[in-house]
Amino acid sequence: MCGAGVDLSECLARCLEQADLPESGFLEFKGRATPAAVLVPLLPGPGGYRVVFTRRSEQLREHAGQVSFPGGRKEPGETAERTALREAWEEIGLEPDRVTLLGRLGPYHTGTGFRVRPVVGRIEPPVVWRPDPQEVAEVFTVPLSFLTDPANHGLYETERQGRRLTYHALTWGEHFIWGATAGILMQFCRVLEGTRESA
Repeated sequence: MCGAGVDLSECLARCLEQADLPESGFLEFKGRATPAAVLVPLLPGPGGYRVVFTRRSEQLREHAGQVSFPGGRKEPGETAERTALREAWEEIGLEPDRVTLLGRLGPYHTGTGFRVRPVVGRIEPPVVWRPDPQEVAEVFTVPLSFLTDPANHGLYETERQGRRLTYHALTWGEHFIWGATAGILMQFCRVLEGTRESA
């Protein structure tokens, strides 16, 4: 049970283990999807948990300047967990042994043809970010309390290959969080609702 004195990460790990999370996103692209994984990093602190994001380098060919979680394509033979930790190390210098993996969210299919498996992890502070400038322009954090407040959730429409696509979206200061990142966040918020219901 998730009651007083139980850390959120412990409760979340139990909920993720028990949850039967369906595939989400743009399922019409699942037939030709490229496997990928991201780390959803939770950083504890005096004011509560914060979620770690990156802003992608403007030099990248795909999704330049967009907000994302650390992650990327899976290499042959890799698990989603291995991919998420490897990419977090390569992109922002997060050492794998400073991350306690809590579980997986359901696969998210992007409008660009990726099947992304999100892996949730708790970071052991303190941590010093060492972003790779070729991939990451900025590392920043957002309070979990802000991300889970429905008042901060919106929708964003865009067009891709002649089709109108609708995404979830959030704004934190100058950062616009949308697309697959926001879609994964919405799934994460639903799991967190389960931790509150079991409290």
